[in-house]
Amino acid sequence: MPPPSEGREYNPLDYENLARNCVEELMRRGPWALDEVVARAFEGAGVYALFYAGDFPAYWGERPPEGARPIYVGKAVPSGARKGQASDPGSPLWGRLREHHGSIAAAHSTLRTADFLCRYLAVTPIWITMAERLLIESFQPVWNVCIEGFGNHDPGSGRHRGEVPWWDALHPGRPWAARLRQTRSAADALTRLDQERGRR
Repeated sequence: MPPPSEGREYNPLDYENLARNCVEELMRRGPWALDEVVARAFEGAGVYALFYAGDFPAYWGERPPEGARPIYVGKAVPSGARKGQASDPGSPLWGRLREHHGSIAAAHSTLRTADFLCRYLAVTPIWITMAERLLIESFQPVWNVCIEGFGNHDPGSGRHRGEVPWWDALHPGRPWAARLRQTRSAADALTRLDQERGRR
């Protein structure tokens, strides 16, 4: 017998269902090699997912065929969107993927850009944040929920008193992260990852 919640009326135009459509469409796109995607600029804002196909031991469970789950998901909103001033979306989606490509390249002692695939979808701005939230809830990507910090930017001059992000502890190489307090080690990050997987 189905649970009582299954008796709720389904509204295909509900915000949650429309955002879910964006997620499903994203996961039908590609995947494409990240190296190739960042080689040529394209316009649009939206959501994206990164997939890992390399041999870093901690991520063996993330690789294809098991790796249908992205290792990281994110969003790219148009410039001025937070203030309601976005008109021309520009190329924030491509720009964000290019930033991530640079972060991976900087961590060359543990990662290779050639081992990453991506899916991306240009989306009307109103759906971007909700689609990203659903992606995180649905897939629980390792770099979003456990080894956090991949999407971080340089905090800027005079603001390097914070802790090094978990991602940079495990994948050192970004110059700005080396200036933060090195309170976390790669071993700490691997322990955290094991504990997170034990809770799933």
